[in-house]
Amino acid sequence: MPQASADNLRFPPPVLPEAAEDLRAEVRAFLADSAGEEAWRPNSDFGAGFSPEFSRRLAAKGWIGMTWPKKYGGAERSNLERYTVTEELLAAGAPVFAHWIADRQSGPLLLRFGSEAQRTAILPRIASGECFFSIGMSEPDSGSDLASVRTRAERVAGGWRINGAKVWTSNAHVNHFMIALCRTGEAGEDRHGGLSQFLIDLKHDGVAINPIVNMLGAHEFNEVVFDEVEIPEDRLIGGEGDGWRQVTSELAYERSGAERFLSNFHIFRALVDEIGATPDAHQAAALGRLTSRLWTLRSMSLSVAAMLEAGESPDVEAAIVKDLGNRFERDVVETARAVIDVQPGAMAGGNAADFPSLLAEAVLRQPSFTLRGGTTEIMRSIIARGLGLR
Repeated sequence: MPQASADNLRFPPPVLPEAAEDLRAEVRAFLADSAGEEAWRPNSDFGAGFSPEFSRRLAAKGWIGMTWPKKYGGAERSNLERYTVTEELLAAGAPVFAHWIADRQSGPLLLRFGSEAQRTAILPRIASGECFFSIGMSEPDSGSDLASVRTRAERVAGGWRINGAKVWTSNAHVNHFMIALCRTGEAGEDRHGGLSQFLIDLKHDGVAINPIVNMLGAHEFNEVVFDEVEIPEDRLIGGEGDGWRQVTSELAYERSGAERFLSNFHIFRALVDEIGATPDAHQAAALGRLTSRLWTLRSMSLSVAAMLEAGESPDVEAAIVKDLGNRFERDVVETARAVIDVQPGAMAGGNAADFPSLLAEAVLRQPSFTLRGGTTEIMRSIIARGLGLR
């Protein structure tokens, strides 16, 4: 990662293109129609709703793979236009998780580092809402220490043999592919060497997918086990040994988006509705603080999107957005409990959309926000190293 400093760390004010506001209106109209037709329950946590049907409808509008070249099924629009679409989807609580990973990071990774054959075979399918991806980074007993990868890929005749395991591979039981980070050589002193990325076919490569049930009682996470799994040579993504450089560039897309501070937006909106038009002084001050933080985070996240559009690598800025965003998401829930006399209610029975039930679900989801995409400790380590403080 290039060294930054407090002097050159910046979040230049982004300017949304004129087309973005027209696009915003179009997305809102689409979402209003979709919510009426499909009756999905709003939840602004991007991982809460898996609907291949919704993803295909979104793809038909050209809103998956928006920034990609047209020859790969994309629309050749800007990162800022894509940002406009994604924040509207999250604010509305649309069921976006089916295509989210493929659109946000797996597709861009293949576009940048994949072979022409990989791009031609995979990207049009993602852009049409027909191909979904899982992330294959984390491993059992490793936490967020990405450099501690033990899953090993060894060369064999005609390809690679993989042994090891990956965890927190969201929706691997229903998705089509996973990009797995594996050790192919010596780690070196910084442990960043000898890593490579591979395209794994979750349906046909013979991996074992074991469910991990979360605190909500839902099966979203999985453990994916590689036991003498052999894949063809052409599944290597980029260069052998370039995995660390590739995966860290991928994480800038994962850590800086609107999902890093909008996961509890539906709670914030419900809180405003619950307080009503005549808040007391304490409630008004609390809402004001949350609103100002939300607007600041949005401006910072938009700035990172603009830097990505300009071809820059804002790794430190992305880590800052994620760290501050995760704190904001936690504080939305804690503020709601502090300014309204309400206890999170059981989700079984009754109206699942009432405020106590929404709050109960948010409390259970909340711990995951600071884990996915890198823990708070990892983010602060990246920031400190990037600023030359360690």
